[in-house]
Amino acid sequence: MKECVWESMKEKIVNLGFSDREAQELINVSKNIEEDYKRLLNKYPIQYLIGYVDFYGYKIFVNDSVLIPRYETEFLVEKLIKYIKKYYKSEKVNILDIGTGSGCISIALQKMLDCNITAVDISQDALKIAKKNSKYNNCNIKFIKSDLNDKISEKFDIIVSNPPYISYDEEVMESVKLYEPSLALYADSNGLYYYEKILQNISKNLKNKFIIAFEIGYKQAESIKNLIYKYLGSIKVIVKNDLSNKNRYIFIINE
Repeated sequence: MKECVWESMKEKIVNLGFSDREAQELINVSKNIEEDYKRLLNKYPIQYLIGYVDFYGYKIFVNDSVLIPRYETEFLVEKLIKYIKKYYKSEKVNILDIGTGSGCISIALQKMLDCNITAVDISQDALKIAKKNSKYNNCNIKFIKSDLNDKISEKFDIIVSNPPYISYDEEVMESVKLYEPSLALYADSNGLYYYEKILQNISKNLKNKFIIAFEIGYKQAESIKNLIYKYLGSIKVIVKNDLSNKNRYIFIINE
């Protein structure tokens, strides 16, 4: 009888637009599936109810203190790894992850590369989740509470950031707007505020040879390129597209 109830609830969850796998994972972990279903009806993210997501093949715990890792960010990691291997070969690199959130980028990079990683976030609650994820995935990441790179003085080969980049008047999914942390989503200056703040202060943390990698809003490439040239001068800038063929990543490379 219980199995029939679960199958019925699974079908109802799938009918809300979730995948069969997501529905089954929620049923597996749920303590009260009817209550969780009601929360889904109110647009609450299923990832928060499940409590974890798969990111680049690694289990990443999430709650409403952190942004839910997305496929677009997996591709940021994938493309960055290719550039690091191209420009640094087998060298051990030092990486700074600005605005680490759940720690997903740092964890994937440390699993895939020979590297030392420092990860920063302004949110103590986010850092708590990031540390949990690092420990679970057997990583050795240095976490620091900092407003961007303000408290960071050392120099790095690689700096990566997926900062808040949504402008306040931009339309977003209701579940994102209602439940994901606004601190990790929105930025002033049409979403450009954090890019400019990072670029203004980044030189103190860069070695002579470096790569900076950003995830960006799909309409922001030209504006961010102008900021890069303003603060870093004439330098190699590469814009890459996501799977929807939209500008989504910027790589700044100094060989």
